[in-house]
Amino acid sequence: MSMASSFNLEGRRVLVTGANTGIGQGICLAIGRAGGSVIGVGRSAMDETAAGMSALGAPFKAVHCDLSDHKAAQAMLDDTWSGPGPLDGLVNNAGIIRRQDAAEFSEENWDDVIDVNLKSTFFLCQAFARLALAEKREGRIVNVASVLSFQGGIRVASYTASKHGVLGITRALACEWAPQGINVNAIAPGYVVTNNTEALRADADRSASILARIPAGRWGTPDDIGDTAVFLLAPASAYMHGATIAVDGGWLAR
Repeated sequence: MSMASSFNLEGRRVLVTGANTGIGQGICLAIGRAGGSVIGVGRSAMDETAAGMSALGAPFKAVHCDLSDHKAAQAMLDDTWSGPGPLDGLVNNAGIIRRQDAAEFSEENWDDVIDVNLKSTFFLCQAFARLALAEKREGRIVNVASVLSFQGGIRVASYTASKHGVLGITRALACEWAPQGINVNAIAPGYVVTNNTEALRADADRSASILARIPAGRWGTPDDIGDTAVFLLAPASAYMHGATIAVDGGWLAR
């Protein structure tokens, strides 16, 4: 297999959640550049992502779904599979964050984050695998974890718990499904310029302290994460199961 073809996604259909902005948008565009087609899922309009995909000449279909409702998320995946046809990959990127001191952390801020970041991620993985296993199809699942899958973070208890959970289910599902040809891996982004990190970047002191600790000397971009997702969706990563790749400018190595 040539180097070019092992990173090629031509003919592959991938469902990407949280596709409207930030990391999700970066992943969609990277898949498009690699020759794949994308079903983008989100609560809000995905016009910007659709325009970017169109400019690449890459197929893109927007599907609206509230991923805080895991039953709706599963039904959406089932419908997508039975409609246009089977999926080759699933990228669980959708995620939300709530910031509050742990001593005051509300049950609502706990449940909202766990429902989207962990519960729906697991049940989307399950829905994808059930269909792939029934048809004896190989498949790729890429979960978006975080450097907070390895660290505690500050004032983000439910987010940290959810991302530790994403790392755990990535490993657990890989152990079960690797023998059937379903690769389950994850990406742990560091500090990336997105809506979720807007509050950090707006805080001059916090922003400066974060930047000072990143060996690469810059915040990450959605493209940095998108290219890693392509690798995990492509033939190049065929022997990878249960791995979580940090794409963090060296943050965890520091």
